[in-house]
Amino acid sequence: MEEKENAIRVENLTVSYHDAYVLKHVCLTVLPGRLTGIIGPNGAGKSTLLKAMLGLVPSNFGATVWRGKLLSRCREHVAYVPQKSQIDWTYPTTVWDVVMMGRVKKTGWFRPFSHVSRQKARIALEQVGMLDYINRPIGQLSGGQQQRVFLARALVQEADIFFFDEPFTGVDYNTEKIIFDIFKQLAVQGKFVLVVNHDLGDSINNFDHLILLNKTVIAQGEIQAVFTEENLVKTYGGKINFLPHKNFLAEGRSNDLELDNRALTI
Repeated sequence: MEEKENAIRVENLTVSYHDAYVLKHVCLTVLPGRLTGIIGPNGAGKSTLLKAMLGLVPSNFGATVWRGKLLSRCREHVAYVPQKSQIDWTYPTTVWDVVMMGRVKKTGWFRPFSHVSRQKARIALEQVGMLDYINRPIGQLSGGQQQRVFLARALVQEADIFFFDEPFTGVDYNTEKIIFDIFKQLAVQGKFVLVVNHDLGDSINNFDHLILLNKTVIAQGEIQAVFTEENLVKTYGGKINFLPHKNFLAEGRSNDLELDNRALTI
């Protein structure tokens, strides 16, 4: 009961650009302690959904509520990592500087960082395997390394809510595993972890809950209930070759789900 009372609730959220709907009557519930993935085709409004929930883009109507308040008024509790394409990688800053940006809210503008903040930054960088790159300019890192740094920045914010927009784009398998392991740790700690994910392969099995989105919510809930051929066709259209493991339907085990995403036509 306490978990549901602490839920983030999106109520009829609608966003349009130039008289065309990007999101229409989106209603969903995000629970703490779960790793929740937002899945959908290009142009489905996945990134816009995160921004609209935070009030970073205007909505026509609807609201996102947490603990009786608009989520847009609780941003001090939120760590948000946007898509890589929205970050200026040419900006002259180091790995250390980027991570310490995550401590600004705790410290206050134009105030020196405390020893505690510096220690937390070092711990976060070590957690993501980037401590040895502490003085490296952010623009000189690989895509996977850059994602690890921004994950470290999110961790030092010590937020209650974590929003990640396609964090696995351009990363290697090792980095993907590190990121998912940290996401799972955050979920175990009772945090909200909401992740936009474009991959329909094996990584789907890491999520506890899924939201299938194509301008509106097609389905949401536990993976074995949501990730069905019918729901995927509604979400993506086209032809989908859906290959559940023989034990998946019988036992309801999400980690036995297999999808041949090579047969997906959007």
